[in-house]
Amino acid sequence: MDLVIRDAQVVDGTGTPSYRADVGVTDGRISEIRGEGDGPRPTAARVVEADGLALSPGFIDMHAHSDLALLRDPEHSAKAAQGVTLEVLGQDGLSYAPADDRTLAEVRRSIAGWNGDGSDIDFDWRTVGGYLDRLDRNFGGQGIAVNAAYLIPQGTVRMLAVGWDDRPATDAELAHMRELVAQGMTEGAVGMSSGLTYTPGMYAKDAELTELCRVVAAHGGYYCPHHRSYGAGALQAYEEMVRLTRDAGCALHLAHATMNFGVNEGRAPDLLALLDDALAGGADISLDTYPYTPGCTTLVAMLPSWASEGGPESVMTRLADDETAERIRHHMEAVGSDGCHGVPIEWDTIEISGVGDPDLSAYVGRTVAESARLRGEEPWVTARRLLVEDRLGTTILQHVGHEENVRQIMRHRVHTGGSDGILQGDKPHPRAYGTFPQYLGRYVRELGILSLEECVAHLTSRPAGRLRLPDRGYVREGYRADLVLFDPATVAAGSTFEKPRTLPVGVPHVLIDGRFVVEDGKRTSVLAGRAVRGGGRPAV
Repeated sequence: MDLVIRDAQVVDGTGTPSYRADVGVTDGRISEIRGEGDGPRPTAARVVEADGLALSPGFIDMHAHSDLALLRDPEHSAKAAQGVTLEVLGQDGLSYAPADDRTLAEVRRSIAGWNGDGSDIDFDWRTVGGYLDRLDRNFGGQGIAVNAAYLIPQGTVRMLAVGWDDRPATDAELAHMRELVAQGMTEGAVGMSSGLTYTPGMYAKDAELTELCRVVAAHGGYYCPHHRSYGAGALQAYEEMVRLTRDAGCALHLAHATMNFGVNEGRAPDLLALLDDALAGGADISLDTYPYTPGCTTLVAMLPSWASEGGPESVMTRLADDETAERIRHHMEAVGSDGCHGVPIEWDTIEISGVGDPDLSAYVGRTVAESARLRGEEPWVTARRLLVEDRLGTTILQHVGHEENVRQIMRHRVHTGGSDGILQGDKPHPRAYGTFPQYLGRYVRELGILSLEECVAHLTSRPAGRLRLPDRGYVREGYRADLVLFDPATVAAGSTFEKPRTLPVGVPHVLIDGRFVVEDGKRTSVLAGRAVRGGGRPAV
């Protein structure tokens, strides 16, 4: 064998009690698991003494925003150091394939707050297959830091076929979208995402989404919506997604399934009851969450959808017009814009976490309300100025969550982990660097919300099952040696809201295909990640 990990506490992903064993690796796969007293100990060219460290499958981040980060950063320690061995990209209905020259420019502008403007990236692809191929041949053909799967972004598909208009798609446009989704699935996507509080994807009505979900289902994929509200009307928005996917016969994975804002305090049981009823009725549902209360998005996302119709340049034009800007303010502060989930915005909950223009860095780390007080002006005046001067590239933290909701949802039997990690900005959300150690340290060891074995199952085998991966998610003979060695007694997120880019502790070794991407707590130069493609072909 190439490697033996000796005396590990194997937490195998099944949720059953851990056990002591030696684990052998050959040619990138787990070749032998030998428990205590099961005969002669295996030997190998290299032996790592685990000394009781937990050995688990690699963690799967079901909601990642590393679409460009994987192409620009060979280390990608934000995820590799956590033990993440696979990320799911293309989230929230907006990413970079499929596209043409026009839509690529538009989507780059739209999500610059998530991924940067991409000026450092050679966008030499236009299709889903082309993007996945690019991941494989990145960094001179070496690959990428961790494995990556891709969801077809429904908002980008609508941008390509319909544009930025708030109207129903024509029959021809819907047929074009169906073709784009089918092509993307055939080329290796694992499903389709939506961002139904983001333009232009939010302009799609249920009938349009149902038709696209039917295509996804025919190719064995799943639908991953950021649904229409996480605030006022959140429960109705969840119900809409359950109903829509059941009509389409499509598996459903609820993105960052939270219940936020004051209107939803204590309402996690209502969501879980809805899911339990649907599951009992035969629905195929899973969800992901991050173990923190604040959310993270862009400042422009808070605007009402009508203000974003036409695309980024139309937004800038409206913000420049005083009368229109006042109408935007009224919708945000008095009515509750759909961009802010139907809840009137509270500027003291909106913290600036990143700006595209370094000259605006003084705003970072302060709420809009705080910056407005320092400037002696109303919060909307400050927000409007920032949107215009930063050309819509501003990222925010939104402090609107509830801890008890977070804890109750993470206990659910279809729960998985997703960081929703935006890596841009001077002060990103700490979940980007800390989600998985935060689960293991705070919610397992410190609070006892989940047992170690149950938590590992949430982070490994459950997401592997949703992605239909036949050889990942468990410590089993024949499975890929995507493995994490961590110390249950010390593992913890190092990242905080004050120092969000701090790496975790207690995760000394991470392997992908049996190769050490983290060794003795340090990132190696190994690029073992590849594109993980879905089955793609239509079901017979």
